[in-house]
Amino acid sequence: MMKKQLWKFTGTNGDFIFPDAEKINQLYFPLANEAEFMSSITPQLKGDIKLGQNHFLMQPVTRECLYNIKSSRNFWLYINKNTVWSITGCTALMHKPEKTLLKAGILWHTITRTSKELGLEAEITNFVPVTADHTEIMRIKITNLTKKTISFTPTSAIPIFGRSADNLRDHRHVTSLLHRIKLTKNGIIVKPVMSFDERGHRINHFSYFVLGCEQNSRAPQGYFPTIESFIGPGGCLERPQAIIKNLMPLKKISRIHQGKEAIGALRFQAKTLAPKQSATYILMLGIAEKPQQIAQIFKKFNHPSKIASALSENKNFWEKKVEMISFQSKENNFDNWLRWVTLQPVLRKIFGCSFLPDFDYGRGGKGWRDLWQDTLTLLFIHPKKIKHTLSINFSGIRIDGTNATIITKKPGHFIADRNKIPRVWMDHGVWPYFTLQLYIHQTGDFNILFENHTYFYDQQISRGTSTNYLWNQDCKHLRTKQGNIYKGTILEHILIQHLSAFFNVGKNNNIKLESADWNDGLDMAKEHGESVAFTCFYAWNLRNMTILLKELKKHFPKRNINLAKEILILLDTLGKTSINYNSADKKNALLTRYFNAVKTQINGKKVSISIDALINDLSKKWQWSYEQIRKNEWLDINKKIGFFNGYYDNQGKQIEGKINNTIRMTLTGQVFPLMSGIASKEQTAKIIRSVNKYLNDKKLSGLRLNTDFKSPQFHLGRAFAFSYGSKENGAIFSHMCVMFAYALYQQGSAEEGFKILQSLFNLAQDTEKSKIFPCLPEYFDLAGQGMYSYLTGSASWYIMTVLTEVFGIKGYFGDLVIEPKLVSAQFKNSTTISAQCYFAEKRITVKFYNPEKLKFNKYQIANVKIEPSEITFKTISSNKILIPRKEITNLPDKIQIKIRISLKK
Repeated sequence: MMKKQLWKFTGTNGDFIFPDAEKINQLYFPLANEAEFMSSITPQLKGDIKLGQNHFLMQPVTRECLYNIKSSRNFWLYINKNTVWSITGCTALMHKPEKTLLKAGILWHTITRTSKELGLEAEITNFVPVTADHTEIMRIKITNLTKKTISFTPTSAIPIFGRSADNLRDHRHVTSLLHRIKLTKNGIIVKPVMSFDERGHRINHFSYFVLGCEQNSRAPQGYFPTIESFIGPGGCLERPQAIIKNLMPLKKISRIHQGKEAIGALRFQAKTLAPKQSATYILMLGIAEKPQQIAQIFKKFNHPSKIASALSENKNFWEKKVEMISFQSKENNFDNWLRWVTLQPVLRKIFGCSFLPDFDYGRGGKGWRDLWQDTLTLLFIHPKKIKHTLSINFSGIRIDGTNATIITKKPGHFIADRNKIPRVWMDHGVWPYFTLQLYIHQTGDFNILFENHTYFYDQQISRGTSTNYLWNQDCKHLRTKQGNIYKGTILEHILIQHLSAFFNVGKNNNIKLESADWNDGLDMAKEHGESVAFTCFYAWNLRNMTILLKELKKHFPKRNINLAKEILILLDTLGKTSINYNSADKKNALLTRYFNAVKTQINGKKVSISIDALINDLSKKWQWSYEQIRKNEWLDINKKIGFFNGYYDNQGKQIEGKINNTIRMTLTGQVFPLMSGIASKEQTAKIIRSVNKYLNDKKLSGLRLNTDFKSPQFHLGRAFAFSYGSKENGAIFSHMCVMFAYALYQQGSAEEGFKILQSLFNLAQDTEKSKIFPCLPEYFDLAGQGMYSYLTGSASWYIMTVLTEVFGIKGYFGDLVIEPKLVSAQFKNSTTISAQCYFAEKRITVKFYNPEKLKFNKYQIANVKIEPSEITFKTISSNKILIPRKEITNLPDKIQIKIRISLKK
């Protein structure tokens, strides 16, 4: 346990407790189900509840709202004319300090508040059922702690926003006029007449409700249906007159209450508790598209026993979900924390990149980069189940090598961009192949390469540099000259992505930065900026494609593949148009020729190309890229220090190196030369020393994204206008830190890689600074505070790195490979650590036994025991074994495989 840890884990399943958690102003916790009903909740039960951008039950909140708005899931007790109690602590009325204890686990949240002054304890549990129901359950238990009877009158108070997040600042009052409020036996239902949109109003079919009952299913006594009727003259949500004056509730609603801001204020019967006696109340906060769903939800959850059953089902469901990939390092805090990190890709699948308080941008949906990276961990569980989704996502690629950037909830349907601004992120082409390659390694499924898909088609052409003014918005797919929708193989799609990028270079012969790369903040160098970092990644992918194609020849009876005729322009070495890659002008001219050939339509004819010829062409391209970067982008600072330049700005100047007597350096610029193998062993050692010298925050022990450039870089991007240490300007950015660790492991620097993974865990665990619940946030700022919790792509990379590089469990063209890169520090608490995952649809447990606690590179695999014993393996090297896929697939379906590996000198 760290000395400055504000919360602690209570077992091995991720549950934790946090005393007085409300003292941290900006804490929030996610609640959700796979039906995409989403909530955020704070220790004071603030936050919001929604189905998406256009359907918020509670008012949409951002980080700053968590401490400065009064809307919450409040619940009041009127005790007498001088005493009322908000059991959530959301009150302007003075009370003596109260103790609270937050208990939470994977997607359930309980807060207990104790008032010694009143002799009462309130325990409030919130969760979203794992069924398809669009509701959040709130169970309130009030206990009399004294030796005398206590009487009170309870009232809920949950403001109902009931419309789109747009209406927070766009016609908020006007849209409240659309509200139609209905009182039922068990609650309040708000159904707006229409969805207000000046571009075209729509009839509304959604209802927003707050239902409630007592533990014996007794209905509320009455209601205060509007904010106005609840708070009264001069009141507010934290000092409501309906509570203070114990006003009589309504049983019927009148016309004067319609068209108002609504609230789920349910008044329950007065209650008297004997000493130590408790009373339970149930609230259901939800959204329904069909009226009958409301009654169905109430019937399903209207008794404490039903709530207990649903909560148990919730815990079991999510526990199984996070145990799909699990680790036993014998360091309890780390293992518990990894459960939350394993959950994060699932949360991204539900929430997208929006709908939690930090993520106050976008309108839902996923971005292109997120689509592929969030799939990484899912591929280690049941890759066959996501094959269709993975495959159909390739239809978001344009024939010019770019792609749609927003993915809708409907598979295979895309939107050009979030804000209808034509933009091209130059890194987008690398992620589909990287993910596809992982899929093929995990499954051995080469057939996916030849699945045919359409190409996304809109007015944006020639990598966003031109507009097709003849485009019809009803035409969503590329067509041939004959008017037929064109389809190409997935292999064709990935070739176009990489070949288009290869020729799209700036004057320094690196791939153009365009609108930005992975670092969205590098968005002001569209004309002349270049990304050396991602030129490395594209080149690495081309290299890996040649390896894939060589392996394909062993499985594919034919020796030729069919590609669109126009692609021959980009496969320039196959014909008479081969160009000198040292000339940026010639590369751009060739690319222009290709753009002209596919500008508005495609010929439709296909040509047969030998796999060997394709391998030869791609090899020349990746080899040239490697040498170009090694020759022109390496910066020697002194005999021991050196690193790669990662970018050129809009003036065509290198941004890294010694500039104005100051070292400028980015972490991104080092990650991909390492990951791709462009960096030599000597350069790798220099990079590690440089990173530790210039990017390591000595106080926090974490790697910053870049050094302080001291001034805005208007020729590069908005990132450098952010205060240093924040977001893309020098934060400890989890995603790039994890990718750096992954790259180090790839190059055999396990000790250095482990330090980085451990540093992120330590930063998250130092909760006095990080001020977050267990998770891996997007970044840590200068003070060490974790920012943008839960919805970060770094989680997928972290789990992938721990599983495939640290424990070394991964696929290789369908076979299972185990190549551990464990360090001695991981055996400090035990001589045995283990990991569980799925491979070939079988549950696999791999235990590593290191009795002497040897360092990495000091041990080898001395002994392997496998159950069932009939499984055979091959020794590839002293520290690497391979189990042929057929050895696993031939086993009965539900059998579990156990592997014990002894590590000795």
